[in-house]
Amino acid sequence: MSNEEKIIAAWNAEMYEKYETETDDVDFLLSVIGSKPVRVLEAACGGGRILVPLAQAGHAVTGFDIDDCLLEKIGAKVEGLDNIVWYKADAVEDAWGSGFDVVVLAGNILFNIMSETDYAQAQQQMIRRAAGALAPGGHIYIDYQFSMHPGLLFRSSGEMVIWEGTDSEGNSGRMFLTEQSFEESKGMLSFVRNFDLTLKDGRRLERKIPSKKHYIQLEQLHDWLDSAGFAIEKEYGDYAGNPIGETTGRAILWAVKKSVGK
Repeated sequence: MSNEEKIIAAWNAEMYEKYETETDDVDFLLSVIGSKPVRVLEAACGGGRILVPLAQAGHAVTGFDIDDCLLEKIGAKVEGLDNIVWYKADAVEDAWGSGFDVVVLAGNILFNIMSETDYAQAQQQMIRRAAGALAPGGHIYIDYQFSMHPGLLFRSSGEMVIWEGTDSEGNSGRMFLTEQSFEESKGMLSFVRNFDLTLKDGRRLERKIPSKKHYIQLEQLHDWLDSAGFAIEKEYGDYAGNPIGETTGRAILWAVKKSVGK
């Protein structure tokens, strides 16, 4: 990674920490898992926004992420906790370990993964890796932004600012999306991720990153879970526990890893 890429990554991690502060999803996850301490693995745990509260609730938690800058944020949040472990790993390419009671795929991670392989194949691979990481009878928890009409969800023109601000090094700027288009027949969203920073020393730093994401329809996710040996126990459309519908906005699934032969 070049020095400029490190500057962007560090700025981006600080903006993520600044703007991604919601707690409704964490509270709901905790309610689904229950109060009995269990062994939890969170894939793509970032800076620990979800991972740390799981540990604070008494669960034995492990998290991994590919982003060094985000992982560095966890240490300052875990003073006094001895039931949390985190490390760097690629969610698609690397092993996930085994013997967990719950695997968490939250924070839209199934939609936001970065992979050089076919996007849908990478998503399905994550479901398979989750199955391999779970003990028999363990559960997978999936939470992602969902719409029965995704073409409307991704309708945008011009710039879409994701976040902007100044980091602790004095570098300021914004990250925004342009050129969004959604191919509904394939479920593929194309866009350009833009970084426009003014560094503390006055230099201008710009990056344009062409990007693609695969939007998972619910039926497709059901098929992937079934083929990986899961049985869906609960589905929700929001953090109030309502069923998935036209206006709920989320797909939240709780599925159990079936025992062999069942």
